[in-house]
Amino acid sequence: MRISTCISRLLLGFPLVLVLVAACGGPGQGVSPAASGEQLYVIKFPHVTALATPKGQMAQRFKELAEERFPGRVRVEVYPSAQLMEDTEAIEALAFGEVQMIATSLSLYDRLTPKFQIFDLPFLFPDLAAVERFQKSPAGRELLGALTEHGIQGLQFWHNGMKQLSGPRPLIAPADAAGLKFRVMESDILQAQIEAVGGSPQKMAFGEVYQALQTGTVDAQENTWSNIYSSKFYEVQPYMTESNHGYIGYFVGVNATFWQSLPDDLRAGLTATLDEVTQWGNVRAEAINVADRQLIIDSGRSQITVLTAEQLAEWQAAMRPVWDQFRASIGAELIEAALASSRGAE
Repeated sequence: MRISTCISRLLLGFPLVLVLVAACGGPGQGVSPAASGEQLYVIKFPHVTALATPKGQMAQRFKELAEERFPGRVRVEVYPSAQLMEDTEAIEALAFGEVQMIATSLSLYDRLTPKFQIFDLPFLFPDLAAVERFQKSPAGRELLGALTEHGIQGLQFWHNGMKQLSGPRPLIAPADAAGLKFRVMESDILQAQIEAVGGSPQKMAFGEVYQALQTGTVDAQENTWSNIYSSKFYEVQPYMTESNHGYIGYFVGVNATFWQSLPDDLRAGLTATLDEVTQWGNVRAEAINVADRQLIIDSGRSQITVLTAEQLAEWQAAMRPVWDQFRASIGAELIEAALASSRGAE
């Protein structure tokens, strides 16, 4: 079966995904002979962010440690800044064995399982510490196995940071967003969130955003400080609002068939390496965002508004109906588990 046919059927949500995975990819994907006679396992790892972002740094560190610890047995080919493909293409490519590892935005999985929509609910998590508690909780860890029926095994969650708003005018009250075209990721919740404040959501790949903002195809966007700085959105967005209204994080997944084809010792070693990289990178993520926020200020290109408690409450009230809209599909128990983490409960 042609790969293009398989991928198009995955996009349509066909229930034959397991059959298609078997037809389109197998344990031979990503494997090549090593000169020493040992099996060399090649891990193609595409992502869309710049090298200086939290994800960019974690991907590079995983490559360096994996190749250092398993010389001649593993080669990790990292393709940053959408050099190989965009995130939506990467998810499809992973499921069918064209690439072996990805770290794609959690917002992109709502077509495969509504459970991942938990990470997009506006103002659910007040900070990265709350997100961390939830992801380490039993409910959070269970989500790593939510995509196995699609041929994808989750291994870790990586942080980027909390999201901020930007636009062509100050966004101080929800009414200020009315009529603006906002770029959002491929997420129904993010679409509903922008509609709740009177904006017009435009789903768009990350690599297209700068030009779209520059040309006026879209007026505004939401993102982390690290993405805003590294992708130079601040050059074409004169006003920003520190809202911390949402979270951007990544699902680190591998092709399940490829992962199970690895020798036990290698799979265990790569798992331990990834765990180490995750702990290292997630701690750094917040510091990177703080530093990039200051660099945006130093550039003099954008004015940042810090909302008062009363102004923040207006945004929270305007977006809260989105919770009710998606409560049934996400699951009330999962939302309650996330709320417990947000309150500081373990």
